[in-house]
Amino acid sequence: MKTDNLINKVALVTGASKGIGAAIAKHLAAAGASVAVNYASSKTGADQVVAEITAAGGKAVAVQGDLAKPEDITRLVAETVAAFGKIDILVNNAGVYEFGPLEDITPEHFHRQFDVNVLGLLLTTQEAVKHFPETGGSVINIGSTITSVKFATTAVYTGTKAAVDVITSVLSKELGARKIRVNSVNPGMVETEGTHTAGVIGSDMEKNVVATTLLGRIGQPDDIAKVVTFIASDDAGWITGELLNVNGGLA
Repeated sequence: MKTDNLINKVALVTGASKGIGAAIAKHLAAAGASVAVNYASSKTGADQVVAEITAAGGKAVAVQGDLAKPEDITRLVAETVAAFGKIDILVNNAGVYEFGPLEDITPEHFHRQFDVNVLGLLLTTQEAVKHFPETGGSVINIGSTITSVKFATTAVYTGTKAAVDVITSVLSKELGARKIRVNSVNPGMVETEGTHTAGVIGSDMEKNVVATTLLGRIGQPDDIAKVVTFIASDDAGWITGELLNVNGGLA
């Protein structure tokens, strides 16, 4: 159902060329927001998301930026503000993951994930909130239920998402006086291009997750995007500092 509770709002969604980020961008646009669709390398994917949004009557632009590079973050935010004049909603969705046992962990493996998932999130938030209006806004981090299930061979990735949980709580306290709400939406396993490429879909890991999920299935990007759109809206105006598990009841 199309809503209009984000009319006159501007949203920046990182990592929005595919998967969960693309779904979030489309749902925010359908609710009336103007959306900056960030991508690191997949210009084709981002352009497709923008095309779908504009075809449906929404407003969107694609903006390149690799969140592992601080100079890209500065440009990403500047181009978003140049296009739409401000930022009301930041969705820190961009993330990378790479699993491996303890003996395979290297500094490169660590930094590849922490530089995007943690430092990139912090620097993007730091830059974006400079352009939030005096009336406040909403920062939504995309965490992960993996911090609860703690799968073997995911030490570094799970560590990044545990950091996101804590950062969400800390920043909600720092930014509350500016009427900026900070929450984290933590998905369970979701079927995306990424989980297909990583071999997760159809694996024993997926089977084990489904077997321990109360609703008996893994998620779809729209399942996450609907919740993010609610949290971004004034309907969630009394919610901040929360970690919302969106996982079908994964035990």
